[in-house]
Amino acid sequence: MSVIEQATSTLHFPALKPPQRYLFGPGPSMVHPRVYEAISKPIVGHLDAYFIQVMGDVQQLLKMAFGSSDAVTLVISGTGSAGMEAAVSNFVEPGAKVAIFANGYFSDRLTEMAKRHAANVVRFEKAWGETYSEAEARDFIRREKPQVVAFVHAETSTGALQSGHAICAAAHEVGALVIGDCVTSLGGVPVDFDQTGIDVAYSCTQKGLSCPPGLAPMAISERAMAWLRARTTPVRSWYLDIKLIHDYSTVSHRYHHTAPISMFYALREALMVIAEEGIENRWERHRRAHQSFVKGIEAMGLQMHVPAEHRIATLNTVRVPQGVDEAKVRKNLLDGPGIEIAGGFGPLAGKVFRIGVMGPLATEGNVEFFLREFKKALAQE
Repeated sequence: MSVIEQATSTLHFPALKPPQRYLFGPGPSMVHPRVYEAISKPIVGHLDAYFIQVMGDVQQLLKMAFGSSDAVTLVISGTGSAGMEAAVSNFVEPGAKVAIFANGYFSDRLTEMAKRHAANVVRFEKAWGETYSEAEARDFIRREKPQVVAFVHAETSTGALQSGHAICAAAHEVGALVIGDCVTSLGGVPVDFDQTGIDVAYSCTQKGLSCPPGLAPMAISERAMAWLRARTTPVRSWYLDIKLIHDYSTVSHRYHHTAPISMFYALREALMVIAEEGIENRWERHRRAHQSFVKGIEAMGLQMHVPAEHRIATLNTVRVPQGVDEAKVRKNLLDGPGIEIAGGFGPLAGKVFRIGVMGPLATEGNVEFFLREFKKALAQE
């Protein structure tokens, strides 16, 4: 008997039986049963005509989700961070000035990626959870005159929603492209890609779209596509080269990489669920669930971290009461009713709970269930 056979013969792996969780964290979110069913369908090849049609369906449905009639939509085979990397690697050339609105963890990640692509990064710094006024945004961009502007629409680390209208308008005045991080907003709150004027938006599948993680939807304006076609330096990442991915998924369908077929099935079904509900109805459902959540939190005497006008409807940051160990509260929820929420990190470590109310959980009944169990967990601590 070989060493490998001896080692494996003594191991007994049980059948997969994940625990039942209520995913009230910042992501992943709960997955619709129809999406689980779709992901179990038989796969075909990544060049099969059926799969090409699935990709086409996804691209059309993404226009609805992003709020665009003219954008090029495509999907990166990778998580939301791959979408971020694709946006930076394709639209940031070495030496380009990149202006970043820095007010949370994911703007810091954008900064790190831009630096690794040899950009000249300038940052407008604010505390985690704060947002930028229209005047501040205009002044910063007009002063710096960058080639690329990047901002996080919905900051997962803080729960703050940043309007992009003034950012995009000022950026276009100076000829800059705008990259918008829509990881936490797509599917749960309006992105309004066309109306806002974003040039490059990326997201993920496991938050507002209520799909398993693994893909990064993108929307790219015609202005940005024209810039990309005119780019003379090669994109440093071959795998994330949007021109190659666009050609594979939309134009010639020539092989670029082996796309995760089952995940595309899942994303298509998740988008169909949204389309059948109606995107505006979905936004309104999340808005109502958020309002009910905040009302219940304030009734407990707790405070939200972000001012009302700048809160993300799908992701709530609740301040930890003085003297409370937030890690113990989270453990009480997980060990008891099986509810998962997240704590803060960075400057907000130990100071906030990050609580997602999105997808199937964004209903009055589920909010009531969470608030009841959250109150118990706080009392147990």
